[in-house]
Amino acid sequence: MPTRAERPNLIPFQDTQYSWTDDLPVCKQSGVGFSTNQIYREDGYRQEEHPFEDRSFHCRYDDSTFLYGVFDGHEGTKVANFAMQRMAAEILLGQLNGKSTDEEVKEVLRQAFIAVERGYLDSIGDLLAERTSLQFDIPDGLNSYETYQKFPHLVSLVEVDKLNALNCELSAGTSAVVALVYRGKLYVANVGDSRALLCKTDANQVLRVVQLSVDHDLRNEDELLRLSHLELDTDSIRQGSRIGNQETTRCLGNYLIKGGYREFEELASATAEPVIAEPEIHGGIELDDSCKFLLLMSRGLYKSLEEVTGIDQFKKYEIIIDCIYSNAFLSSRTKFQFQVQSTLTGVAQAVVDKVVRIHHDINMSNLQSTVTTGKRDDITLLVRNFNFPLPHALKSPTNPSVRFNPIIESTQITTIPDNEYSTTSATEENSDFSTTETSSSSDIYPPGARPMNRNTRIKPYVNFSEYYENVEKRRREGTLPEATPV
Repeated sequence: MPTRAERPNLIPFQDTQYSWTDDLPVCKQSGVGFSTNQIYREDGYRQEEHPFEDRSFHCRYDDSTFLYGVFDGHEGTKVANFAMQRMAAEILLGQLNGKSTDEEVKEVLRQAFIAVERGYLDSIGDLLAERTSLQFDIPDGLNSYETYQKFPHLVSLVEVDKLNALNCELSAGTSAVVALVYRGKLYVANVGDSRALLCKTDANQVLRVVQLSVDHDLRNEDELLRLSHLELDTDSIRQGSRIGNQETTRCLGNYLIKGGYREFEELASATAEPVIAEPEIHGGIELDDSCKFLLLMSRGLYKSLEEVTGIDQFKKYEIIIDCIYSNAFLSSRTKFQFQVQSTLTGVAQAVVDKVVRIHHDINMSNLQSTVTTGKRDDITLLVRNFNFPLPHALKSPTNPSVRFNPIIESTQITTIPDNEYSTTSATEENSDFSTTETSSSSDIYPPGARPMNRNTRIKPYVNFSEYYENVEKRRREGTLPEATPV
């Protein structure tokens, strides 16, 4: 087994939506629904603010190991793609071998996040070199545009645009929430503000929602305490509602807020990198009969509900679960998605579609009592079913009148002598479809039909009797053309 340091070279990064995890068996007990971001226009025309930046995977490694992940990218798809391609490799390629305790498994998850972060930063060396070269002529205390205005001979407008583009690319990052089912236990690790919810029943068989992830943002008191220990003014940072160029205090990627954090005035005094990739990890949770299903979601799902309803998180969860339970956005749970939908992908997509419609209708209604942004972010929802009934699940197509017995029996091949061929049509005796002792044991459809004897002579497709009659007539009349020598 290659060491962790050697492994990244075995799986080269490509900024595409294809991942080697696509070749892993998909977990059949899970499904994913999603919707791209949208800017609401008065004319109702569909307009996206940026390409879809969420990524996800849901794979089955073996009978006791399943891995799921949702990655909510920002400033492009570069890091979300990288994390999707690399995270599974850092967990499933032998790292779990011999790991039996919860602490050992949690350490594998922690190391996976750190390795993905390190691998991504190692992959952008060329971008950093190009950026350093462009910054070489910029005086201290000035940004690139101020330098262009005051000292146009030092830097051109093209170089300013190029430097801005590089800064934007180096700002790419992603939130990540990963769930591992390993030997009957559930483990969840996350950075950023994507969430994991476990829905389980209590002793009274009432469905409860347990949040297994931690939002790493400026509303998290523990994160503010961590930043204060780095000698940062958390009051001013919290008032600005952003830390540097993003809203979360932990993420994968975004070099500009990590290696380049001193370029931000409010972060320059930090004694260490304020934004980190260290995940919050929970587990292992015994997956007993009380555990019904797991939800992994990107920020866009619960934020869309929060924006248009202004309710607390527990009410949001109830709405999301109601969306799963029912086709309609109702508190009465008479028509369950798990009963209406035939696939878990259908369940997840039905929830996403319902939230999107609620958000769309509120934004387009122009209600004065509702404060909206006029746009919606990308949404991804991954549903993993454990013990919840899905009575209308799609199964292998069956028909009581169509049966198939996959038994193949060989039949002796009989060679037909040349003199057995005839230009005349076969008689009914030659085309008899009676069964023989060597016929296949497979069932026949429709019932009552006689199986074909594969050694019988086949009737000719064309009747040449009229042609031969005309040839014979021309020969008798002497009008038949002479044969052309070959």
